[in-house]
Amino acid sequence: MLATTTMPTLIDRLWPTAAGDSKALRAVVLAVAGSLLLWASAKIQVPFYPVPITMQTAVVFLLGIAYGPRLAMATVLLYITEGAIGLPVFAGTPERGIGLPYIMGPTGGYILSWLPAAAITGWAAQRSRHWLAIALAVLAAIVVNYAVGVAWLTGFVGWPKAFTVGVLPFLLGDLLKLALVTALAEAGLSRLRRRLAD
Repeated sequence: MLATTTMPTLIDRLWPTAAGDSKALRAVVLAVAGSLLLWASAKIQVPFYPVPITMQTAVVFLLGIAYGPRLAMATVLLYITEGAIGLPVFAGTPERGIGLPYIMGPTGGYILSWLPAAAITGWAAQRSRHWLAIALAVLAAIVVNYAVGVAWLTGFVGWPKAFTVGVLPFLLGDLLKLALVTALAEAGLSRLRRRLAD
């Protein structure tokens, strides 16, 4: 199911670079666009049981799938840097604080986990166009998100409470995100497969 060689990303097919084009400028434009999408996704809360959810992690996974691991990680790093310098890009900012104090707070581990999460989904998308491989990669990224987030949160509230407040309320929402990201990725990858077959 997984190929040994990398394949072009979705963005490579949607915005190919021709001879003479600036790859650096293209990467900057895409990274800024991706960071703005993350910013927007942090500010939109979807009413859900037992807690409202944002779509930030879903956007992180989709950026990995669309951009590939390197550009997706650079995009997430840009977004984190925007937050670190004091822009109100994270969920709950500026009301709950801004800048490095926010990142160093209880949810900092979840934010930092987006770097490996983007790499995981990007790595998988470059090696397989199969929906099951993408779903497994998204699941792995979710596990990393929880592992890093809860490990960080444990330093603030202890292990049992970190698991209770940092995992259990979000399981249902993350299963929904897994299904949504997989479906969107499959739709995009199916179109790519058809274009490559033409």
